Amino acid sequence: MFSGIRGRLLVIGGVCLMCLWALLGPQLTAEEDVSPIKLGLDLRGGTHLVMQVSDPEGAMSTEARTDAANRAREIIANRIDQFGVREPTIQRIGIDRLIVELAGIQDVGRAKGIIEQTAFLEFKIVNDGVGFLERLPAIDSVIVAALGEEAIPEEARVEAAPGLDELFQQRDSTEAQPPSQEAELRPLTRLLLDSGQQGLGIFLVEDPQVETVEGYLELPEVRARIPDDISLHWGTETRAIAGKTYTPFYVTEAEPLITGEYLVDAQAIRDPQYGTPIVPFRLTRQGGRIFERGTSRHVGDFMAIILDGKVQGGPPVIRDVLGDRAQIELGTGATLTEAQDIALVLRAGALPAPMEIIEERTVGPSLGQDSIDQGKIAGMIGVAFVIVIMIAYYRFAGILSVVGLLIYVVIILGGLAGLQATLTLPGIAGLILSIGMAVDANVLIFERIREELEGGKTPRTAVDTGFQAALSAIIDSNLTTLITAIILYQFGTGPVKGFAVTLSIGIVASFFSAVFVVRTFMLVWLESRPPSAELSI
Repeated sequence: MFSGIRGRLLVIGGVCLMCLWALLGPQLTAEEDVSPIKLGLDLRGGTHLVMQVSDPEGAMSTEARTDAANRAREIIANRIDQFGVREPTIQRIGIDRLIVELAGIQDVGRAKGIIEQTAFLEFKIVNDGVGFLERLPAIDSVIVAALGEEAIPEEARVEAAPGLDELFQQRDSTEAQPPSQEAELRPLTRLLLDSGQQGLGIFLVEDPQVETVEGYLELPEVRARIPDDISLHWGTETRAIAGKTYTPFYVTEAEPLITGEYLVDAQAIRDPQYGTPIVPFRLTRQGGRIFERGTSRHVGDFMAIILDGKVQGGPPVIRDVLGDRAQIELGTGATLTEAQDIALVLRAGALPAPMEIIEERTVGPSLGQDSIDQGKIAGMIGVAFVIVIMIAYYRFAGILSVVGLLIYVVIILGGLAGLQATLTLPGIAGLILSIGMAVDANVLIFERIREELEGGKTPRTAVDTGFQAALSAIIDSNLTTLITAIILYQFGTGPVKGFAVTLSIGIVASFFSAVFVVRTFMLVWLESRPPSAELSI
């Protein structure tokens, strides 16, 4: 088939049609305007993030950090795919770091929030708070001992915090004791205000004091005094009282009823009755049975839905036994977008370990457009010089090589579109380099044909001999470059990979155009001329 001119022309036509369809097909079939070739971060603009497994206490081994980074890569890729970013770059480097490149995103903050969120889901019963209240005097004492009296604010030197006297009386959880000098220093107690929900371990903390309370609770001496059967969590839904904003502080059972590992699906919708955003979810059959057994023991109790350590919305009351279907209520202050983000990360799964962003770099779209414009100018100048030189030096044979070069451009653009490769600025350099390699192959062939013609051979024999004799040198040069490109793709990152991809596609396209396409056109010309006709070369 390849020896006959008709078969060769059919191959060339078929390849060109496939490439044109890959290049133009998406624009013809898509309802919206889409780019046939995806542009990389440096051309389209976007965000470059470097993330690392968070292990501040150094408790994880090297193998554990590496495994966590590998699993986090898959989960983050799944989240970004659902978020809608086209052709993201997510690659692990070193032991526990990930490079995440998001090209063309509009809402950087939202994307970062989705990537960073651990998405560890728990359902816990809200505790009555008695055990925590009983420990508060001792916790206040260890805070004073750990920080020193001089570090305690003057307003903490009170006999009891405003509003908490009534709280203690309501709960009769502690016996009245004569206050000692140390007991009067109540740095934590004074910041925990009664939420008004009797019988529940729910407090309110004024927003400016949240960071202070967190600092107290992070002290090792304080953590050692907190009862083992409870856990402490902040809420996400703030409350406004008398012109001030407060954040809820929850005391829950330590053991969850169930965790998100049994979750199958989650979607974001609006409550048809109240219009607030909710996230209905579905559990596996095993998870449904576990949830049913747990909720059957706590009908009438409040259940906190905890995502990444924070209680989502107000804790609902378990009014009936729950099975494999339930929902997360986000409250009146939440938006549907927030609900969609929560549903997205729940579907994608929880990260095996927290990830922190240690480097962030933003590339503006204007810089990317400048790069595209400069790349176009460089490409057009390079191609123009090649065309002029080839036609001026090799005359008619040079014209055939230029036609082959045009087909090369169609093939390489169609290849980039068909493989859904991402074009980067170094990739443009790879394209220009492969153009030079395509012309270099033609130069080797044409020079050998000239030698054969000078030796007295006919044009047909000279063309056949020239292509056959130069073929080994062309294969050697293209193969060594292709191997280098494969190595760059395997071990390179970001722009280096972009260069390797376009260079590889360019090598294959240049070899096809220089060896197969140009020879076919020469054979067509020779078949249409008498044997004695001279070949202009």
